[in-house]
Amino acid sequence: MRNKRLIKDKNIESAIRDILKSPSRARIYLFLLRNNGAKTDEIIKGTKLHPSTVRESLSKMNEQKLIYRKKLKNDSIGKNPYIYYPISPIDLLKKYTNEIEEKLTKIANLSNSRYNNNKPNRVSIKIVEKEDRL
Repeated sequence: MRNKRLIKDKNIESAIRDILKSPSRARIYLFLLRNNGAKTDEIIKGTKLHPSTVRESLSKMNEQKLIYRKKLKNDSIGKNPYIYYPISPIDLLKKYTNEIEEKLTKIANLSNSRYNNNKPNRVSIKIVEKEDRL
C-alpha cells in the first residue's frame, strides 16, 4: 500500500514539476499544500532544499501568484516571519490551462487565412470541479 502511495506522490510531483517548470518550486508547492502553509525555515527543513533556493523560489512563486503569504506577529525582537500558503490545486490548474490555451490558440491560427477566411480561432479548455460522491 505504501509503495502505491509513493508512486502516486511521485506522479503528482512530476505533474506539478511540469506545470511549474521547476523541481524546487514543485517540491515547495506540494510541501505547503500538505502542511497547510509553513514558514521559510520549515520549508527548508521539510523540502531539504538549499536556503537560498527556497528563498528565491518563494519570491518568484509569490510574484507569479502561485503562493501567498501572511505576516506572523510575534512578541520577540526581530523580524516577524511570513507564513506561506499555496493557491488551491484547482487555481493552479486554471493558471496552467490559460497558458496552454494561449499556446494552442497560436497554433490554431497559424494557417488561419488558408482554412478559416481570416477568422481567428480561440481554443478553450474547461476545468470542471466535481464533488466526490460516496
